[in-house]
Formats: sequence, C-alpha cells, structure tokens
Amino acid sequence: MADGATQDRRAGQLLIASAMIALVLANSPLAHGWHELTHARVGPMFVGFGQASVHGAIADGAMALFFLLVGLEVKREWIEGRLAEREARRLPILAAVAGMAVPAAVYLAITQGAGAYRAGWAIPAATDIAFAVGILALLGPRAPPSLKLLLVTIAVIDDIGAVIIIALAYTRDLDVVALGAGLAILGAMAGLSMFRVRRLTPYLIGFVLLWLAMLASGVHPTVAGVLTALTVPIRDSSGKSPLRKLEHAIHPWVMFGVVPLFGLVSAGVSLSGGVAMLAEPLPLAVMLGLFVGKQIGVAGTIVLAVRAGLAPRPAGTSSAQLYGAALLCGIGFTMSLFIGALAFPGNAAAIDAAKIGTLAGSLLSGVVGYLVLRRAAMTACPPDDEAEAREIFASDEPSDDDQAATFTLRNLRDEG
Repeated sequence: MADGATQDRRAGQLLIASAMIALVLANSPLAHGWHELTHARVGPMFVGFGQASVHGAIADGAMALFFLLVGLEVKREWIEGRLAEREARRLPILAAVAGMAVPAAVYLAITQGAGAYRAGWAIPAATDIAFAVGILALLGPRAPPSLKLLLVTIAVIDDIGAVIIIALAYTRDLDVVALGAGLAILGAMAGLSMFRVRRLTPYLIGFVLLWLAMLASGVHPTVAGVLTALTVPIRDSSGKSPLRKLEHAIHPWVMFGVVPLFGLVSAGVSLSGGVAMLAEPLPLAVMLGLFVGKQIGVAGTIVLAVRAGLAPRPAGTSSAQLYGAALLCGIGFTMSLFIGALAFPGNAAAIDAAKIGTLAGSLLSGVVGYLVLRRAAMTACPPDDEAEAREIFASDEPSDDDQAATFTLRNLRDEG
C-alpha cells in the first residue's frame, strides 16, 4: 500500500491532469461536443428541478461526498487530533481567517465593488487541499512535518469557512418547509449519535435524505455533507471509530474520483482571448486575490502572530518555508471554481472569466510556491519531530482500522 505522501502526490497529479484535459478539450475542435456532453440531462427527475446536467450532478451531488470527507476529518482532528488543544489551533486559525479576508478585500478593491461582480468576492478565499498538499508532497522529506501540518490545517479551516459562506452568502429563495424538514432530519441523526447508534447505515440514509431536503430548501445541497459529518460518532464502546471507518471508505472515491471529475467538468474554458483576458476586472481580481491576497494574509499573519507571542513558530521551519507555504495557500482551484459557479448562476461569461482568474492565480501560486520551497534551505527534523516524520514518510502496514486509503490529515495525526 502506498504511503500517505505518495497518495497525496498521486491525487494532486490526477487533479492537475484532469484540469489540463478540460482545458485542451475546451480549446479544441471538440469544444462544442464537450460542452453539450457536460450539460446533457441525466439521472432521475426531482420535483421542481427536473433532471440534473452532468455538471450539476457532479457539482451538487458527488461533491457532497467531498464535503462529507472534509467534515469527517475536521471533526476527528478537532476532537482527538492535532487541533484538540487550543494552542495548536491558534496560528492556523488566525492565518486562515486572514487568508480569506485579505483576498476578498483585494477582489473587491480591483472590481471596485461593482454590482455585476460583487457576488464573486469569496472566489479567491478558498484553498485547494489536494492541489496544495500534492505540490508540497513533491518535496518529500525536505518539507518539515510541521509545515505540512500548518498548510493542511489552514486549508481545512478555509474549507470550513467556504462551507459557511456557501450556506449564508449563496443561498437564494429559501423554502422554509424544506429547510424545516432538513433540520428535523439533522436532529434525528444527532439523536442517533446521542443514543449510541454506531452502525453507519442509518447515518448514510440520513445523509441522502438531508441532501434532498437541502436541495429543495434552496441551501446548497453539498452543505449536507458537513452537517452529516458532525453527527457521525467518533468512537464506539469497544474503542473502534465509526467516523474513521467511513472516512477511510470514501477517501479513495473522493480524492481519485469525485475531485478529478469535478476538475474535468469545471476547469474547461476557452483561452482564445490570450493573456489580455487577465487584464479584465473579474479575472484580474480573482488572480490577484489568490496570488497576492493569500500570501499577504497568511504570511503576514504568521509573522505578526509569532512576533506578538500569540503562537510559536512551527518547529523546524524557516521564514522562506513559511512564505512558500503561504504561496501554496493561493491554489484555490476546486473550491474557487465551485464558488465561482454559485456566484454567477446563469452568467456563462462571468463564470468563464472567474475560471480564467482561478486557473491563472492557482498556477502562479503553485509554481512560485514550489520554487520558493525547493530553494529554501531544508533543515533536518528536530528530535521531537522524528516520530512524526517517520509516520508521514514511512510505508508501514495499516492497522485493522486503516484498511482503506488515508486522507492527508490522518497522515499528520500524532499517534502518541
């Protein structure tokens, strides 16, 4: 079985390949046929919605599994992992919040708050976990374990923020009855956890019902993934973890199936306008929000927090490495494409412009971040980090609870 770093690298490479294929198709003679295919109606009829398009089925349906996976690993880390202690949370939370606020401010400053583009303020606020950690994994053991932990934690907190933004800022025409039904389903699932129901089947049934209720309510249905994760029990009476079991079961399907598929149907955009397109307000705002806003928000906050004594510098890291990690936070790809489609519903031109900005900003952030990290003097792990380094970079045999592929944060978990 491949170790965690290898899986991260492969997932990132697959996502990059999916994006490249989408771009090639969108700029080839097959572009029209590809567009027709991704917008073809498939699947069952939903009352009030009809059939979903291929793109819609992936973005609204399959991506709910992505959010479920994110929710599961956040809950585990928050309760019994690296984020269980308040001190460990402080630096990544501060960096993540600033890393969302500053890009949004850069975006609004460049677009000057124009009514037509204002809804896209959250596009450069997100960080793509698979891409960012995949690029960091290319460095292998030259990247300190503490740097990996910081980057992943910031990305995860960004995802939490993105889910909140999606639920609050991109919800239109609420159906109170459907929303009430969703809350009732969520309450029933929470009750299952309180009464120590540890079988996963009832939670998965509840997940599907909650997704349908969210779809009908007007709240984006992918929010059902995170809400479901909050109700899944982390331990049973025998000490086994239903949460980890579910996380491991869906991980390979999400990271090697759902996410690349989303990239394949979402990243395609015509580049016929050339580099001049990046000078237009919307793509320029997204690109600079990701490339400039992210590094200012994340790196600036880390420097200020460490100097003010609010949080210690991550062990074994240099200033150049922290700056490189801040640059990688500007890879917005998956979540930025996702939010861009929500921000401009029915406006294909604006969605394409946001895609161009997202791809350019993510590419700049990834390439420059990798070069900075590669050139940075990589120091040996201090004694306290040796066990953690072995856990991240060794290919040891999985335990009974670890039979499936493992998500990035689990590889960073402190087994001690």
